Amino acid sequence: MYAIVETGGKQYRVQAGDEFNVEKIPGDVGSEVVLDRVLLIGGDETKVGTPYLEGAKVKAQIVEQDKARKILVFRYRAKKNIRKRYGHRQPYTRLRVVAIEG
Repeated sequence: MYAIVETGGKQYRVQAGDEFNVEKIPGDVGSEVVLDRVLLIGGDETKVGTPYLEGAKVKAQIVEQDKARKILVFRYRAKKNIRKRYGHRQPYTRLRVVAIEG
C-alpha cells in the first residue's frame, strides 16, 4: 500500500517504512506527525481524492531536524566591479512513515 501526500507545497509518494525529507515541520525528534493532505491511496484498490481524501491520513515519526548542504550564490555585474557572494542552507525535516490509514 502506498499514498501520495502533500506537505510544504510538494507531493511525495510514500509507503510504510519509507524515510523522506520534507520542508521543515515544527516538532521534536521522535515525536509523531500526522499528514492529512492525502491525494491518493494505492494498492489493491486505488482511491483518488478531489483534491484530498476524506478521513485518510499518514502517520509519520520525525527522525531528524537538520539543514541541507550549503549552496553558494554569486552575483555580479559585468564591467561594473559589483560582486556579491552569499550562501544558503535550507532547513528540512526527515520523516519515517509509520502507518497509512484510509
